[in-house]
Amino acid sequence: MSVKHIPEFRLGKVLATSFTATLTERQGEPVERIPTPDRLVDWLAISGLVVDSCSSSQLDRARDLREAIHAAATAAAVQDPLPAPAVQIINDRSVGGLASPVLTAEGKQEWKLRSTHVEDALGVIAADAIRIISGEREGKLSLCASPTCRAAFFDTSRGATRRWCEMNTCGNREKKARFAANKHRTPPTAR
Repeated sequence: MSVKHIPEFRLGKVLATSFTATLTERQGEPVERIPTPDRLVDWLAISGLVVDSCSSSQLDRARDLREAIHAAATAAAVQDPLPAPAVQIINDRSVGGLASPVLTAEGKQEWKLRSTHVEDALGVIAADAIRIISGEREGKLSLCASPTCRAAFFDTSRGATRRWCEMNTCGNREKKARFAANKHRTPPTAR
Protein backbone atom coordinates (compact mmCIF):
# COMPACT_ATOMS: atom_id res chain seq x y z
CA MET A 1 0.00 0.00 0.00
CA SER A 2 1.51 3.33 -1.07
CA VAL A 3 0.95 6.55 0.78
CA LYS A 4 -0.06 9.42 -1.46
CA HIS A 5 1.73 12.70 -0.74
CA ILE A 6 -0.61 15.63 -0.22
CA PRO A 7 1.15 18.97 -0.73
CA GLU A 8 1.33 21.48 2.09
CA PHE A 9 -0.94 24.50 2.04
CA ARG A 10 0.44 27.86 0.99
CA LEU A 11 -1.00 30.29 3.49
CA GLY A 12 -0.80 34.02 3.05
CA LYS A 13 -2.21 37.00 4.87
CA VAL A 14 -5.00 37.62 2.35
CA LEU A 15 -7.82 35.08 2.52
CA ALA A 16 -9.06 35.23 -1.08
CA THR A 17 -5.66 34.96 -2.75
CA SER A 18 -4.55 32.30 -0.25
CA PHE A 19 -7.60 30.37 -1.37
CA THR A 20 -6.56 30.63 -5.02
CA ALA A 21 -3.17 29.23 -3.93
CA THR A 22 -4.84 25.90 -3.22
CA LEU A 23 -4.03 25.26 -6.90
CA THR A 24 -0.45 26.19 -7.73
CA GLU A 25 1.86 25.96 -10.72
CA ARG A 26 -1.07 26.82 -12.98
CA GLN A 27 1.20 27.36 -16.00
CA GLY A 28 3.37 24.29 -15.37
CA GLU A 29 2.30 21.02 -13.79
CA PRO A 30 -0.63 22.08 -11.60
CA VAL A 31 -0.52 21.08 -7.93
CA GLU A 32 -3.95 20.59 -6.34
CA ARG A 33 -3.73 21.27 -2.61
CA ILE A 34 -7.40 20.48 -1.83
CA PRO A 35 -7.86 17.17 -3.69
CA THR A 36 -10.53 15.88 -1.29
CA PRO A 37 -13.42 17.36 0.70
CA ASP A 38 -11.51 16.69 3.94
CA ARG A 39 -8.58 18.80 2.73
CA LEU A 40 -10.95 21.69 2.08
CA VAL A 41 -12.25 21.33 5.65
CA ASP A 42 -8.63 21.43 6.86
CA TRP A 43 -7.80 24.54 4.80
CA LEU A 44 -10.91 26.34 6.02
CA ALA A 45 -10.10 25.50 9.65
CA ILE A 46 -6.52 26.77 9.30
CA SER A 47 -7.98 29.94 7.80
CA GLY A 48 -10.33 30.47 10.75
CA LEU A 49 -13.47 29.22 9.00
CA VAL A 50 -14.39 26.03 10.83
CA VAL A 51 -16.99 23.82 9.17
CA ASP A 52 -18.30 20.39 10.18
CA SER A 53 -17.87 18.58 6.89
CA CYS A 54 -17.73 18.96 3.14
CA SER A 55 -19.38 16.96 0.37
CA SER A 56 -17.99 16.36 -3.09
CA SER A 57 -20.48 18.85 -4.55
CA GLN A 58 -19.43 21.49 -2.00
CA LEU A 59 -15.79 20.88 -2.95
CA ASP A 60 -16.77 21.41 -6.60
CA ARG A 61 -18.48 24.72 -5.69
CA ALA A 62 -15.40 25.75 -3.70
CA ARG A 63 -13.13 25.02 -6.67
CA ASP A 64 -15.49 26.96 -8.95
CA LEU A 65 -15.18 29.92 -6.58
CA ARG A 66 -11.40 29.53 -6.45
CA GLU A 67 -11.15 29.61 -10.24
CA ALA A 68 -13.58 32.55 -10.48
CA ILE A 69 -11.50 34.55 -7.99
CA HIS A 70 -8.33 33.66 -9.87
CA ALA A 71 -9.85 34.71 -13.21
CA ALA A 72 -11.23 37.99 -11.86
CA ALA A 73 -8.06 38.82 -9.90
CA THR A 74 -5.90 38.06 -12.94
CA ALA A 75 -8.05 40.32 -15.11
CA ALA A 76 -7.91 43.09 -12.49
CA ALA A 77 -4.12 42.73 -12.16
CA VAL A 78 -3.61 43.28 -15.90
CA GLN A 79 -6.44 45.83 -16.05
CA ASP A 80 -8.64 43.76 -18.35
CA PRO A 81 -12.43 43.67 -18.04
CA LEU A 82 -13.59 41.25 -15.37
CA PRO A 83 -15.02 38.03 -16.85
CA ALA A 84 -18.80 38.09 -16.33
CA PRO A 85 -19.07 34.36 -15.41
CA ALA A 86 -16.41 34.80 -12.70
CA VAL A 87 -18.14 37.89 -11.30
CA GLN A 88 -21.43 35.97 -11.17
CA ILE A 89 -19.91 33.05 -9.25
CA ILE A 90 -18.18 35.38 -6.77
CA ASN A 91 -21.38 37.35 -6.20
CA ASP A 92 -23.50 34.20 -5.85
CA ARG A 93 -21.16 32.74 -3.23
CA SER A 94 -20.96 36.07 -1.37
CA VAL A 95 -24.72 36.46 -0.98
CA GLY A 96 -25.13 32.73 -0.32
CA GLY A 97 -23.05 32.82 2.85
CA LEU A 98 -24.09 33.88 6.33
CA ALA A 99 -21.24 35.30 8.37
CA SER A 100 -20.40 38.41 10.34
CA PRO A 101 -17.12 40.07 11.20
CA VAL A 102 -16.48 40.09 14.96
CA LEU A 103 -13.85 41.84 17.03
CA THR A 104 -11.49 39.72 19.13
CA ALA A 105 -10.22 40.72 22.58
CA GLU A 106 -6.88 41.52 20.87
CA GLY A 107 -8.58 44.04 18.59
CA LYS A 108 -8.42 41.87 15.46
CA GLN A 109 -11.24 41.02 13.10
CA GLU A 110 -12.29 37.43 12.60
CA TRP A 111 -15.32 35.89 10.95
CA LYS A 112 -18.16 34.26 12.82
CA LEU A 113 -20.02 31.80 10.61
CA ARG A 114 -23.74 31.50 11.31
CA SER A 115 -23.55 27.76 10.68
CA THR A 116 -20.87 25.19 10.14
CA HIS A 117 -21.74 24.78 6.45
CA VAL A 118 -19.18 25.20 3.69
CA GLU A 119 -21.41 27.75 1.94
CA ASP A 120 -21.01 30.22 4.82
CA ALA A 121 -17.22 29.89 4.65
CA LEU A 122 -17.26 30.36 0.86
CA GLY A 123 -19.32 33.51 1.41
CA VAL A 124 -16.52 34.96 3.55
CA ILE A 125 -13.90 34.12 0.92
CA ALA A 126 -16.04 35.64 -1.84
CA ALA A 127 -16.61 38.80 0.23
CA ASP A 128 -12.84 39.14 0.73
CA ALA A 129 -12.30 38.71 -3.02
CA ILE A 130 -14.83 41.46 -3.70
CA ARG A 131 -13.00 43.84 -1.36
CA ILE A 132 -9.68 43.13 -3.08
CA ILE A 133 -10.83 43.18 -6.70
CA SER A 134 -12.98 46.29 -6.20
CA GLY A 135 -10.07 48.20 -4.67
CA GLU A 136 -11.65 48.52 -1.21
CA ARG A 137 -8.52 47.17 0.48
CA GLU A 138 -5.24 49.02 0.34
CA GLY A 139 -2.81 47.14 -1.87
CA LYS A 140 -2.39 46.03 -5.46
CA LEU A 141 -3.29 42.87 -7.33
CA SER A 142 -0.26 41.47 -9.16
CA LEU A 143 0.72 38.28 -10.96
CA CYS A 144 3.63 36.10 -9.87
CA ALA A 145 6.68 36.60 -12.09
CA SER A 146 7.36 32.85 -12.15
CA PRO A 147 6.50 31.59 -15.65
CA THR A 148 5.14 28.31 -14.24
CA CYS A 149 3.06 29.93 -11.50
CA ARG A 150 1.46 33.22 -12.60
CA ALA A 151 -0.71 33.24 -9.47
CA ALA A 152 -2.65 36.37 -8.66
CA PHE A 153 -1.56 37.79 -5.32
CA PHE A 154 -2.40 40.87 -3.30
CA ASP A 155 0.68 43.02 -2.75
CA THR A 156 0.59 45.12 0.40
CA SER A 157 4.34 45.76 0.49
CA ARG A 158 5.63 49.31 0.67
CA GLY A 159 5.75 50.55 -2.90
CA ALA A 160 3.81 47.47 -4.10
CA THR A 161 6.91 46.03 -5.80
CA ARG A 162 6.68 42.33 -4.96
CA ARG A 163 7.41 40.07 -7.93
CA TRP A 164 6.48 36.65 -6.59
CA CYS A 165 3.44 35.22 -4.87
CA GLU A 166 5.80 33.74 -2.27
CA MET A 167 9.49 34.43 -1.86
CA ASN A 168 10.05 31.04 -0.18
CA THR A 169 8.79 29.12 -3.20
CA CYS A 170 8.56 30.94 -6.51
CA GLY A 171 11.08 33.65 -5.62
CA ASN A 172 13.74 31.22 -4.41
CA ARG A 173 13.19 28.91 -7.38
CA GLU A 174 13.65 31.80 -9.82
CA LYS A 175 16.74 33.12 -8.00
CA LYS A 176 18.32 29.64 -7.99
CA ALA A 177 17.61 29.24 -11.71
CA ARG A 178 19.15 32.64 -12.44
CA PHE A 179 22.22 31.79 -10.32
CA ALA A 180 22.68 28.46 -12.10
CA ALA A 181 22.33 30.09 -15.52
CA ASN A 182 24.86 32.79 -14.63
CA LYS A 183 27.27 30.19 -13.23
CA HIS A 184 27.25 28.30 -16.55
CA ARG A 185 27.72 31.52 -18.57
CA THR A 186 30.55 32.96 -16.52
CA PRO A 187 33.94 31.51 -17.52
CA PRO A 188 36.13 30.43 -14.62
CA THR A 189 38.72 33.03 -13.65
CA ALA A 190 42.35 32.18 -14.22
CA ARG A 191 44.49 31.93 -11.13
